[in-house]
Amino acid sequence: MATNRSRRLRKKLCVDEFQELGFELTFNYKEGLDLEAVSAFFERFIDEAVEGNGLGFIGSEDYGFVCLGKRGSVTAEQRDLVEAWLKKGHAELAGSTVSPLIDVWYPENSVNA
Repeated sequence: MATNRSRRLRKKLCVDEFQELGFELTFNYKEGLDLEAVSAFFERFIDEAVEGNGLGFIGSEDYGFVCLGKRGSVTAEQRDLVEAWLKKGHAELAGSTVSPLIDVWYPENSVNA
């Protein structure tokens, strides 16, 4: 594909100055945790950490992707807020991982400065 694109096309393709960033999450739950406890934790996570920071989540209770709830990019501060919420010591979690910011539409591309 051509690299000399019009501003309109760059916006439509979400590239260059219109790149949108998000991050991946994985959750590791404690052994023997029942489904109700996992669901309650996940609901709290969505309400407090995701929607409470103006973000959106796509995925499941084990793995997912966080992006902005509207067009645009997740900021490093928003990512850090979600990571801090996960590290508060929730009894249901054995651990979690939060990836660095990555391109939402083209994960193989590097993040623009």
